[in-house]
Amino acid sequence: MGKKGKREKKGKGAEKTAAKMERKVSRRAKKEEEDLEALIAEFQNLDAKKTQVIESSCPPPSPRLNGSLSAHPEKDELILFGGEYFNGQKTYLYNELYVYNIRKNSWSKVEIPNPPPRRCAHQAAVVPTAGGQLWVFGGEFASPNGEQFYHYKDLWVLHLATKTWEQIKASGGPSGRSGHRMVACKRQLIIFGGFHESARDYIYYNDVYAFNLDSFTWSKLAPSGIGPAPRSGCQMATTPEGGIIIYGGYSKQRIKKDVDKGTLHTDMFLLKTEGAGREEDKWAWSRLNPSGVKPTPRSGFSIAIGPNNRSLLFGGVHDEEEEESIEGDFFNDIYFYDFGKNRWFPGQLKGPKSEKRKRRRGRQGEAEGAGDEEMEKQPPQGPVEIVKEVVAEDGTVMTIKQVISGPAEEKERSESEEDEEDGALGQQVEPCPRSNAMLAVKHGVLYVYGGMFEVGDRQFTLSDLYSIDLHKMEEWKVLVEMDPKAQEWLEESESDEEEDDMEGAEGGEEEEESSEEESEDEGGEEQHPSVQPDEKHADYLSRTEQYWIKLARSNMGPDAKEKKVVKVAHAMAKTFYEDSVLDVVEAVP
Repeated sequence: MGKKGKREKKGKGAEKTAAKMERKVSRRAKKEEEDLEALIAEFQNLDAKKTQVIESSCPPPSPRLNGSLSAHPEKDELILFGGEYFNGQKTYLYNELYVYNIRKNSWSKVEIPNPPPRRCAHQAAVVPTAGGQLWVFGGEFASPNGEQFYHYKDLWVLHLATKTWEQIKASGGPSGRSGHRMVACKRQLIIFGGFHESARDYIYYNDVYAFNLDSFTWSKLAPSGIGPAPRSGCQMATTPEGGIIIYGGYSKQRIKKDVDKGTLHTDMFLLKTEGAGREEDKWAWSRLNPSGVKPTPRSGFSIAIGPNNRSLLFGGVHDEEEEESIEGDFFNDIYFYDFGKNRWFPGQLKGPKSEKRKRRRGRQGEAEGAGDEEMEKQPPQGPVEIVKEVVAEDGTVMTIKQVISGPAEEKERSESEEDEEDGALGQQVEPCPRSNAMLAVKHGVLYVYGGMFEVGDRQFTLSDLYSIDLHKMEEWKVLVEMDPKAQEWLEESESDEEEDDMEGAEGGEEEEESSEEESEDEGGEEQHPSVQPDEKHADYLSRTEQYWIKLARSNMGPDAKEKKVVKVAHAMAKTFYEDSVLDVVEAVP
């Protein structure tokens, strides 16, 4: 048998193995997802009470990661949807919609009836049709303990002109997943990869689906050639010619029982069609071997399309596995990929031109004065700075060691050192290293919102907003700042670990509180049994168990098994009890 025959046989064997694993994961995940479906339905019932669009000015959104940030196709606005937040004990999921006004540097919250359920790690793509449409596919919903997951396979469109959500129900689409990638290309949405995870198993995908924006139909593509291995979190971008590039990503494989091996992919592929992008056109994979300086291996990076025929990659993390822990090196650098030249190169900050001219003239004092003036214009706290170690030759890659609340004082430097720093390190402000941030580009300006980094066992989730002009690449600007050190972090307690693995689903704290207040204000709405002063969780559950079982049964339907109904009822009761106790604690001065 020739090499081609061996490759084909090997490929068919891999497909059978993948199909077998998918069936196995699907069986185990089905039980978990049934447990979570009732909780998702409870939140949707709360959302269904909204009957009109309410748009109101608001402070910047709360910290989050793995949401989507999209540029409005017609207005100077950015649209933030979904995301997640972890406080050390619980995971919170969001389906809030925020709009950032670029010119006014202000946020507004837009409440629209019947939105998609809470989710993170979904994908969003904007098309200019009919005043603009925001398409959302997939993502995941997690239990508060982060041990059970529901993977969505639904498709939604937000009509930006009318501010209405619409769920598009079409058969033949991708299976439920998160960490996938989606782009709009020639009147189609193209979806690649992602993963599906249950408590014990997982599977990564490398399949490709197309959704036709004219006929509203799905089709699974079968490109010729050798394509990327299964992965999630890769870079996916459309070329000016209508092709699609795939770079990097992450996957893991089980090498033996309870032992997984992760892979940071650094390969690159092109998916293209010879036709005009119609469903009947033939697609083909080909491998790319770009020149230049490729990004260092990482996962959790964020991606966007920049000006000048380039895509870009920002941030991410490289995990170093030690004997008993994993230490992550987080990044805040930018890498550009030039479509036309098939070349990678790092983004180097040039620094403000006026400051460089003053330095060249030897007017050191005047330059320092101008720098002080810039700092005085910032709020007193200054940008969030991280004590870090420079680990890359160009100085843009850093390892986080400690978080401090105020701006770090610059070290004294000789004139020759400052001349060297006219390049990449000349800026006074930059986003701290992070992964899973949200990016958008509008008018050639890159906006970076949120994300997370870790220090030891603690996770810091961000809500800051930075921008940089990609045409000039001179300096970062702080639009919204925050102090991560002031963020709440709850250590996991033994009592939490002893509770049932299945807990009630959580949304945003502010959103839950407002929903409860609304139900109390509306006399006809059902109210949950209140927690009595100093009442223990076990006592509350014993007293109210039948109420919660009845509520769970109403959501899950008459065919649900009694054991599952009781499990979900206990989860709902526990969530309500903990939130009530937390409200009492916060109310005490």
